[in-house]
Amino acid sequence: MSLMEHANVLPLTAVAWSSNFGSCPKNFTLISITEDGAAANFTRGFAMKSGYYLCFSKDLKGGVVVSDIQIISDKDSIPHGYSYITEYLDPKTTVSKKKRVIVRTFPVASVETAVLDIKLTAKSKMLLQHYTYVGDINGYVLWCRKGPFSSPVPKAKPRSVSLELHGLSLDEPSAPPRLPLQHRNVPATQPQSRLSHRRHTLQVRDFLETSGDSSVQAITALDGVPFSLHPDFDLQANDMALQLNSQLGNIRIKTVKDIENEYNYTFAVEESAAKRIRPSVST
Repeated sequence: MSLMEHANVLPLTAVAWSSNFGSCPKNFTLISITEDGAAANFTRGFAMKSGYYLCFSKDLKGGVVVSDIQIISDKDSIPHGYSYITEYLDPKTTVSKKKRVIVRTFPVASVETAVLDIKLTAKSKMLLQHYTYVGDINGYVLWCRKGPFSSPVPKAKPRSVSLELHGLSLDEPSAPPRLPLQHRNVPATQPQSRLSHRRHTLQVRDFLETSGDSSVQAITALDGVPFSLHPDFDLQANDMALQLNSQLGNIRIKTVKDIENEYNYTFAVEESAAKRIRPSVST
């Protein structure tokens, strides 16, 4: 199979046992017939009353894919990262424990190749092209096909755009035709407060500049506001500089030797107590 054909196939996301079509989940595909035309019913005995089938799913809603599938015996320990496949069985049905099917799953975004398909054959001499031999279990041979896979790209949900936001769009195709520039009436000046004269001048100038410019511009709340330091933090106004300098001058900087001499402790009492011989109690 070519690389392009591999990339168009969805990977397996789960493998499970099922008693019949009724117990098989809706998003699973049940393998009822082998590739050589035999019934794919894994029976416990000749009565065929407690059979079960192999099924698989390709539903990517869980976010994981099957990266490998193996068959181990009851004497083998399960490898790290693998798990037994799920069982959707009737209460009276039991899966044989002599050989178990195990799978390894990974998040869909962390792997590039995965198990794309599994098939069963009843005759061990039959070979399936482009498939890898996994093992035999209860008289059947399990095959798998691995390769790169394609994950569906999530579609973005359409979002409603209000008329105001739509008017701010910068897309040229949807923009209305530009009309000749016209002079706009500037609002009449109102009585200004302390901060109003400079701020009003900036607002009028920005209004005139932006009226003929197609780009989006805005006036922030700090435009035209004069900057000044609060009097409580003005050291020169409060004569705090001299006080701080006098306080800094009284700080004594100690050397390492001064600190060691001041806080030196020999632990002589503790050492003498530790060296004492504990008196023995006569019995």
